Amino acid sequence: MVMEQERNEIQEKVITALKQVYDPEIPVNIYDLGLIYELRIEKENVVYIKMTLTAPTCPIAEDIPGMVRSEVMKVGGVKEVVVDLVFDPPWDIDRINDAAKLELGLI
Repeated sequence: MVMEQERNEIQEKVITALKQVYDPEIPVNIYDLGLIYELRIEKENVVYIKMTLTAPTCPIAEDIPGMVRSEVMKVGGVKEVVVDLVFDPPWDIDRINDAAKLELGLI
């Protein structure tokens, strides 16, 4: 039970950290944009993040995984961060959460 509670607390802190990383072309963080496809806290507090970009040709495509890794490593208790950058399924605007859609004037 303690392990599960600790995992949940770390996951919440990781989500907060992910919200500090922004797509350079859209004034919304990568979490609210729906770029995070999967987030798991594994054994030994290794954080696994499966993510994508708004477009494979994103000008800082090579930098974003490092930015994600750097922010998540700041979370207390995290031992390692594995970022899996994928483009299947491709990202689309429907993945943006409602608050971000409102902020962007999409609803």
